[in-house]
Amino acid sequence: MESKDMIFMKKGDGESSYAQSSFLAQRIASISKPVVQSAINSLFHENLLPYKALNVADLGCSAGPNTFTLMETIIESVKSKCGELNCQLPEFQFYLNDLPVNDFNTLFKGSSSFLERYEDVSCFVMGAPGSFHGRLFPTDTLHLLHSSYSVHWLSKAPRLVDKDGLPLNKGKIYISKTSPPSVKEAYLAQFQQDFGLFLRSRSQEMIPDGRVVLIVNGRQSSDATSKESNFNWELLAEAISHMVSLGLIAEEKLDSFNIPYYMASPEEVKDVVDREGSFAIEQLDTFYIENGDRAIWDNEEKIAQSVRSFTESMMLHQFGIEILDKLYANFTHILIRDLARQTEPNKITSIILVLRRNVRLPSP
Repeated sequence: MESKDMIFMKKGDGESSYAQSSFLAQRIASISKPVVQSAINSLFHENLLPYKALNVADLGCSAGPNTFTLMETIIESVKSKCGELNCQLPEFQFYLNDLPVNDFNTLFKGSSSFLERYEDVSCFVMGAPGSFHGRLFPTDTLHLLHSSYSVHWLSKAPRLVDKDGLPLNKGKIYISKTSPPSVKEAYLAQFQQDFGLFLRSRSQEMIPDGRVVLIVNGRQSSDATSKESNFNWELLAEAISHMVSLGLIAEEKLDSFNIPYYMASPEEVKDVVDREGSFAIEQLDTFYIENGDRAIWDNEEKIAQSVRSFTESMMLHQFGIEILDKLYANFTHILIRDLARQTEPNKITSIILVLRRNVRLPSP
């Protein structure tokens, strides 16, 4: 099953929705704000502005407040730069992209409120449903592209069965200490394929010297089985296994399920960019947030609520609606237990990547 058929953030604007639970994503948007501002400044440096219209795409935007934080950062940065250069403010065209199953209704409600704050700016917002694992926009149209906590989602989970069709990752849903090496190799190969296709697609859509800002959930360790890579997935697998032991979930349902998600290292990200060849790396950094940081989450239940907001659609698709509340209650209990046992905080690592679209060479 392809990801586009089963992955969407929890819809609506209720307490447990992604719009109200994306605490980590909101913190990351705040941390990465200077990077977006720097990318805007680089566009001016390359004499790409002033343009009559600045075309910006936010890929994997979901329906939370983070897209509007991005839009505000871009508008205010451009206004400031145009003031410095005494040039006319361009019109803004924002393309908000996510899979067709995304909650665009909640997103557009939020965009209407946002636009009311910028009545003095010529600003247009358009939904762009579709998978970013392929083309989304016309050739040579985008000046700035942004994606936060989306590119680590794969187009599909790798096929993890042996030559006899038996599951390779039995009892697990992601790369684990107990997973055979072939599981990690299959996940890496799927990431390389998907991220390479992402870059090729964007290279056709962006103007030469256009900028890409990516914030990716990744890892600092070279070990794909490290705790920073699989913390939530290990606990979720444990919760599902407990449901299997109670006879509430069939064992084969667990053994056939793997998360379409890969937490790459900076070296793995750089390798794909270099081999694809359409972009030059202007910045590649990492930063981390402690899982359980009270500046982000009030309590452990809020962490569990946040995890549910971006995993529920997959659990629903694989295991059915009847077990969801029990599954996440069990997950919350396991999470609280595990965090209490920790001797040092678990890190959530983010990779910040800023790319410049290389100038296309004329065909021979």
